[in-house]
Amino acid sequence: MNRKVLRASGIAAVPLVLALLVSFAWTLTDYAQVTIAKVLIIALLAVSVALLTGTAGLPTLGQTAPYLVGAYTAANLVDADMDIAAVQLLAAAGAGALFALITAPIVVYARGVVVLMITLALGELTYTLAGQWKAITGGTDGKLAFARPYPLPGLSKFDSDADVYLYVLIVVAILVGVVLLVLRSPAGTLLRATRDDDARMRASGHPVAGYLTAAYVGAGALAGAAGSLVVTVDQFVSPGTGGFEVSALILLAVTIGGATSMLGAVVGAALVVLTRDWLGSYWPGNAPLLLGVLFILCVYLLPRGLLGRRNA
Repeated sequence: MNRKVLRASGIAAVPLVLALLVSFAWTLTDYAQVTIAKVLIIALLAVSVALLTGTAGLPTLGQTAPYLVGAYTAANLVDADMDIAAVQLLAAAGAGALFALITAPIVVYARGVVVLMITLALGELTYTLAGQWKAITGGTDGKLAFARPYPLPGLSKFDSDADVYLYVLIVVAILVGVVLLVLRSPAGTLLRATRDDDARMRASGHPVAGYLTAAYVGAGALAGAAGSLVVTVDQFVSPGTGGFEVSALILLAVTIGGATSMLGAVVGAALVVLTRDWLGSYWPGNAPLLLGVLFILCVYLLPRGLLGRRNA
């Protein structure tokens, strides 16, 4: 009974939280809006990691690879005068999904630490390529994407940080909502069963590799979409946008929030980014120490994460 009450309370809190986030477009400063937009982008990337790590059983340190692919796809579309944000978003998500589809054969057949190392290698290779392929990425200097886009054809161009913030909020809310719906469907049940006992699933005739490939490609699309959003917010992308530090930060956020919970990944990302950027600003140079303290407290007090008991 208590679990039902808690679940109902959590569901009821979602529209209230969304309403509060929407109100920030009119109540916060431009700097605060940009900061929260970045939190939302990191949260979307964390959801893609939680989908693989907690639900599919594929621990990853390489989601910055499709993230960078999506970001550079969006930035090059800006260069080509494609100023429709929805087109940039779809193209970036498609590029992230394609990258995942191409690399899936070397990921989905591995397990445990091997997956972690393979995805780390993919992330580092993408990072290195981004720094060397100057014609496409601008090399280590990065790529500027100054032009603010139109959200959709016929609508006004983004002319303020509040407009960009609302766009990011809407996109992240929709994509996270889609992931939650999928995970509450039979597809989510099959993924969790594969994570828990893939040998039994194979023996039952289930195409385990197909399930994991679908999850991996879906997570790649989410990461690519996040890459598009970071270009819209920062109007710039460089290899550092998706370096190892970002990979470690995302995995830390998922661990703190609870690897089996998509909402936990969102909460964990918010805690990690606010600890690093907000609390860290009051104690310059000590952001890594603050993150370490946060991690240790969560591991000892909440070993399954803040929302680790939830499946979605």
